[in-house]
Formats: sequence, structure tokens, C-alpha cells
Amino acid sequence: QVHLEESGGGSVQAGGSLRLSCRVVGDEFKRRCMGWFRQAPGKEREGVAGIAGDGSAAYVNTVEGRFTISQDSAKRTLYLQMANLSPEDSGMYYCAVDIDHYQHCRSKVDDFDVWGQGTQVTISS
Repeated sequence: QVHLEESGGGSVQAGGSLRLSCRVVGDEFKRRCMGWFRQAPGKEREGVAGIAGDGSAAYVNTVEGRFTISQDSAKRTLYLQMANLSPEDSGMYYCAVDIDHYQHCRSKVDDFDVWGQGTQVTISS
């Protein structure tokens, strides 16, 4: 059974950077579709970035060019490098895995089976 542990959130000023980590615990690390989502207060959870088992990545328009998703199989960890942050990037960030898909990844919240507990990101202006 897989569970996910996020870390790396925090508070930074606009223009700053953060790197989020998501460690896969409890199962053999298998490359499959994984993603980062965020949820601001009063808003729906939205997909931010996703990565397929072959390493191909996709981003929502609002973070394209500023965020980079990557994975390190040896460390069993998924990362989200975030740069040039703005207050609109604030929220709880979650990593998630779609156990049944290696590629042709889907992007909706309901498509993902296992979720981490979340890590808070706060960007001040």
C-alpha cells in the first residue's frame, strides 16, 4: 500500500522560490502518473503539474515557465520546484498518484487514487 508524504512548504515573499517534495512510502516505487495540486481557501482543488511514468510533464497555464515537476526514483520522491512566486500561488499543495496509469495521464482530482496530507505555501506581497 502506498502513501505520500509532502514537505517543503513555507512562507516567502513574492518573487521567491520554494521546492516541494513528496516521498512515496510503503511500496515499491513504480513510475506512474503523479501530480501536484493546490487548493486556496474557498476555492476548488486544481491541478498544477503532472508527470508521466516516462518523465513527460504538463503544467497548468498559470505556472508554465515558473514551476518544474520532476521525480527521483532512487529517492522515491516527487518534486515541485517553484520560482517567481506570487500571492496567487498561495494554498495547500498536495501530491497525488494515479496508480493505474503510467502514461496518457489524466488531470482531474477524481482520477488520482492516493493523496498526501498537504503542505502549506504562503506568498506575501
